[in-house]
Amino acid sequence: IGSVPEATNCHKPCTVSGGGKSEISKPIADAIIHAPFYISDLKRDFDAVEEILAGNYGNRFKDASRNRDDSRPILGHQRSLGSVIKLLTPGPEYTEAHNAFVRGIPTHIKELVLLVKRFHKPDWGESWRDRFSVDIINGIPGHELKYRDNKVITSYLRVGYDDHGLWRVFSLRKDFFPAVKIQTEDDITASVVVPWEKIPGQPGRSQGGCSVKIAQNCEYRLFQRPDDAIIRGYDRKTEADMAQPVNFFSNYQPLSREEVRDMVEDAVRFDAFTEPMKRLLSDFAAGEGSAAFAVANSNPRLVNGVPTKNPRYLQNRSSLENPQAVHVAEMGARLKRKLASDEPVLFPVNGLLPGRRNNPPEGPIRSLAVFNPIHYLPMPEAFMEFISSMTGKSPSTTGAGSEGALTKAPFNAVLPIMDLNSALVAAALTELDAFVTAAGYVGPHFRVDHDISLLVPEIWCRMRKFERQPAWLIEHGLLERVPALEWEGKPLPVGLLGYRINQAFVNYFLGRIFTSPEVLFAEDMLQPEKQDLAVFADGLDNMLTTHQVVARNYFADGSIELACPPLKALLHIMRDGHYEGKSIDDPAIRQLFEPAHILASDWYAARLRSRVDLDVAHWRRLADYLEAYDQPFHGLEALRAFVQERLQAAMAPDAVEAFRGTLGRETAYRP
Repeated sequence: IGSVPEATNCHKPCTVSGGGKSEISKPIADAIIHAPFYISDLKRDFDAVEEILAGNYGNRFKDASRNRDDSRPILGHQRSLGSVIKLLTPGPEYTEAHNAFVRGIPTHIKELVLLVKRFHKPDWGESWRDRFSVDIINGIPGHELKYRDNKVITSYLRVGYDDHGLWRVFSLRKDFFPAVKIQTEDDITASVVVPWEKIPGQPGRSQGGCSVKIAQNCEYRLFQRPDDAIIRGYDRKTEADMAQPVNFFSNYQPLSREEVRDMVEDAVRFDAFTEPMKRLLSDFAAGEGSAAFAVANSNPRLVNGVPTKNPRYLQNRSSLENPQAVHVAEMGARLKRKLASDEPVLFPVNGLLPGRRNNPPEGPIRSLAVFNPIHYLPMPEAFMEFISSMTGKSPSTTGAGSEGALTKAPFNAVLPIMDLNSALVAAALTELDAFVTAAGYVGPHFRVDHDISLLVPEIWCRMRKFERQPAWLIEHGLLERVPALEWEGKPLPVGLLGYRINQAFVNYFLGRIFTSPEVLFAEDMLQPEKQDLAVFADGLDNMLTTHQVVARNYFADGSIELACPPLKALLHIMRDGHYEGKSIDDPAIRQLFEPAHILASDWYAARLRSRVDLDVAHWRRLADYLEAYDQPFHGLEALRAFVQERLQAAMAPDAVEAFRGTLGRETAYRP
């Protein structure tokens, strides 16, 4: 358990409906299950623990140069809990003998070893057993473990469902404490890209770019769709919000007093609600207040007899309701950066985590379940994903297909291509790498809903800066390409999927959260093609088809002519499969997307010049207005001099340098 002075700012742009925009910022504490720590047989189990603690693991490495005759003892202060988890997790760096030994440890024994390690203090010596006990029930030892006469509570987290709809629950590390999350954005966000040196205090760089993205929420309330709130008691935040006296609901079923009384009388199911919702419904059932109807989080509106998948309510921004968390985060950064009290604390984006909603085939709806939990997409593949923003089965009202460039085109008065041009420049300036996270399904068989969206920020805030770099992850075997695959004699376009996480990634990073990371994702979750190759092939074909349909729009409306050179090539490839005879894998095409190439290009220089032209036009317009102003007032001459000074600065030969490291301005705009 620890704190860091600089927060991790996870940004989830270009994400379709149901892709986890809201869930990435919800506290994971609501999803944690707390339960007693059960033990089978105290003496026998502790004998097994003692045997493991006494082991010498100095010769476990395949690389003999890393081996030594004596290893650090498990309970020794030289070993952290994370080190013990890694020791007891199979890994490619270990010998087959060690991996076989680890796999042979029963899960409950491994949990017990980690529990002893968590509680152990150096002054215990060899008498660690004396601290633990169980009650004697009817003359027989019980099964609830106690530490110093207090029941030991362990924690679990749901990560998806099995084939029968049962929760897949995994134990959390004994020292796991959820990150404090502050929601900084939802649907509507404004952002600006500025050079690093413009940020007061210059927080440590988390990527290699010359600039940073600063994002700001534009909403006081967020139009939430709390998908998991249908499970009574699961989403504590939503139940607390909905129990408040003033709310705006959409697509929730109006419940009569009689219906609510029936809910209250079903005592077992009713008790699953959290206290605020139980209190609200109980009071309503008892006849308190003048309202004719009540709303419960578990009861979306019935449409043709079926609960809608799109219930919504307006939620106040958590940053406004919990100012203490915001204050602590800002003060930590302020002290770390040595900022004065009147200097702003800015938090650059340092995790680009767009989400996609995956779905299995269902009737006429084609599969899109080709991604594993987390994929890294290089810039060309990332922008194909952003441009198409495809969804197979949207829980909102848009249905299957594409939600448009960067997903919010219907709210924007400019052409989508202009947003895309700016987004590409921002990507080059910040060098923020896109890691796409899964919602809905992983492959056609594993339903995960929003569990991965909830989990990813916990992973990212525990990663060191260099560990977020794709080059480092690839070099160390923590990301891998999808292997070449064929279906019906034709190669599949697996390059669209970039790089995906593997078991080594899961063991390395999820071991910071779970006690047994090796069992978190089965092999066919990390490699979805092994679930059903035919469905996998159709999902890739669905992606290609959507790319073609979306790209054609840019040719149909003529906006292809406004595309910057990399995006023009990409749109041609999305439509035709090639550009000037070159595919997406051609080095000449990929060079177009290299940050250094973009920032040295003539078209980026033209964007900077366009921004200078706007400045010149602005100050010239003000100068002409003041010159023609015929109502003298005190300070008029000083104001004229100030405007002339700014006009001359804007017209200076080096004026363009003031905007280097920014987005510049679309050249198609008028000054």
